[in-house]
Amino acid sequence: MTATPTYYHGAKADLKEGDLVSAGFASNYGQRKAAAFVYFSATLEAATWGAELAVGDGPGRIYIVEPTGPFEDDPNLTDKRFPGNPTKSYRTRDPLRIVGEVKAWTGHTPEQLQAMHEHLANLKRLGIEAIED
Repeated sequence: MTATPTYYHGAKADLKEGDLVSAGFASNYGQRKAAAFVYFSATLEAATWGAELAVGDGPGRIYIVEPTGPFEDDPNLTDKRFPGNPTKSYRTRDPLRIVGEVKAWTGHTPEQLQAMHEHLANLKRLGIEAIED
């Protein structure tokens, strides 16, 4: 019997246990269109990026989540940038239920954050958007 992995969602929203994270809100990336999916990961590293890069004024937060429906590999990362799914990143059209919060996590260095912001700005200049099919 295999153990169910722990799933994480990085955000700046102030949520509590039992809350649902749903699609349909403005995306954190690209033109900020209403997101057709909710994204999550089985790695704390990917969730850390989500918490740090999310739009908003509050502090970044990493929530432990439980998918409420089917999900698939995130095509923005899987086989586009990395063979397979080493970041263990996923997306779903169904809500994620908050089951906890990671209170102690380490963010990236200012240099790493600056490099990522520059990378995202370059993608925007090139007109490259997240996959939302």
